[in-house]
Amino acid sequence: MSDSELTDRIRNRDHQAFKVVFNKYQKKVFNACMGFLHNKNDAEDITQEVFIEIYKSINKFRKDSKLSTWIYRIAVNKSLNFIRDNKKSNWLKSVETLFSGAKNPEIAIKYNLSDDPGKIIENKERAVMLHKAIGSLPKNQKIAFTLNKYEDLSYKQIAEVMELSLFSIESLIHRAKMNLQKKLLNYYKIN
Repeated sequence: MSDSELTDRIRNRDHQAFKVVFNKYQKKVFNACMGFLHNKNDAEDITQEVFIEIYKSINKFRKDSKLSTWIYRIAVNKSLNFIRDNKKSNWLKSVETLFSGAKNPEIAIKYNLSDDPGKIIENKERAVMLHKAIGSLPKNQKIAFTLNKYEDLSYKQIAEVMELSLFSIESLIHRAKMNLQKKLLNYYKIN
């Protein structure tokens, strides 16, 4: 069944069609939310909100873009709204969650038992710095970079999600990389 057929059926409140869309896009939406929030529980909550929004506002989907693009746009907006509304989006707190392997084995960074404890701590510190650096990027740079690096979306797909030109996306990602490089070089010069 095509996305267009699914959309039409969901508009008619066909719960089976909605279930198909949920199963098809749930993992992608969760990963997109994780890319912004870096916290499993928050990403799960926002994922749920995304699908509630899809169900409630399916009549607003005009079909002038792909269904997946519209869904990503909702996921990005919900994630950014969550960050804005909850000043608690402290990257250090989210990284603690990331490294609590016993509670979140599916997202924990795995290390061999033979790894040097000093290296493990060093890798955690690097992850913290990277998340802080990404979090400090200007909004559009952060969105474009996150969708590209965490979600593996092409520049063209990101342009559709963000409703910007392909050139703008190329520029945003280039500037994001340059800003990250500066921020991380400064960090390593200090330490």
